[in-house]
Amino acid sequence: MNTHPVTEGSTLRLEQVGYGHPDATRLIEQVQEEYVVRYGGRDESPVDPLMFDPPHGTFLVGYVGDEPVATGAWRRSSVEAFGTTETCEIKRMYVVPLARGAGHARVVLARLEETALAAGARAMVLETGTAQPEAIALYESSGYVTVPGFGHYRDSPMNRCLAKALG
Repeated sequence: MNTHPVTEGSTLRLEQVGYGHPDATRLIEQVQEEYVVRYGGRDESPVDPLMFDPPHGTFLVGYVGDEPVATGAWRRSSVEAFGTTETCEIKRMYVVPLARGAGHARVVLARLEETALAAGARAMVLETGTAQPEAIALYESSGYVTVPGFGHYRDSPMNRCLAKALG
């Protein structure tokens, strides 16, 4: 693992991979460890890895050089937002600590929106939580707005659900 910060201006190369790809699984485990620190436990939302295979979803790993530093994925959803149920749900957005602040999350988010729109989605939806203020700020600054709660943690007071119309 790279021990030097990844600086702004570093080019992020995105690759579509399977949920079980070694770099994906390593970064998924890292985000789960971060959830333990921030929330006291792992994300227990039901996830079927096949949901992230095209055409039902996509899973991206972002690389700086050969180093995997970011992930993001979407899967088809039936959550209603902006009058449509043709939605995709963002999952597993994560940037390793040494690569944060370089704009990589925005690059991943833009590609997720682009590929979901190309796959027929009319809106993106996501769940996050109050212990992730950086994520909430990213989404709100990218045009996401609060929507009624959905998903595994919909009844949690820490849950925040957001959506954005595409197209």
